[in-house]
Amino acid sequence: MPPDPDHFARALVDGMPDAIVYADAAGLIQVWNAGAVRMFGFSQAEALGQTLDIIIPGSLRDRHWHGYQETMRTGHTHYGDGQILAVPAIRKDGTRLSVEFTIVPFTAEDGRMTGIAAIMRDATARFEELRALRKQLAERPAGKAQVAGAAGIG
Repeated sequence: MPPDPDHFARALVDGMPDAIVYADAAGLIQVWNAGAVRMFGFSQAEALGQTLDIIIPGSLRDRHWHGYQETMRTGHTHYGDGQILAVPAIRKDGTRLSVEFTIVPFTAEDGRMTGIAAIMRDATARFEELRALRKQLAERPAGKAQVAGAAGIG
């Protein structure tokens, strides 16, 4: 017997280790799961009803809101087909992290956008590791990098 769809959806969102955040058409957070609490440090009570600005670095907010409002107005997004996006974010304590996420647009029966859900994963450790490796490669003398590359090393 298949599970009750409502119960299944609630259990999935509540139990997901990744952050699941749903913001309505105005950009106000309406869903904030336990994964989001762990990732960003805001309790559910602190996040619900707030704008997404609580996790968006100040330098990226104008760009984010321009795209968000355009998506709400037109109903079209370039990122709703499962593309994985990578962006910086901020935690409650102000520290930055790198997140990878996919989005799920939500629409009303008339096709009007009602909000967007994002499923986010903390990719900070991998991002920092890649940055360190790129730095090491950039610091190598050109001859050593070519020899190492030709030998299948580094």
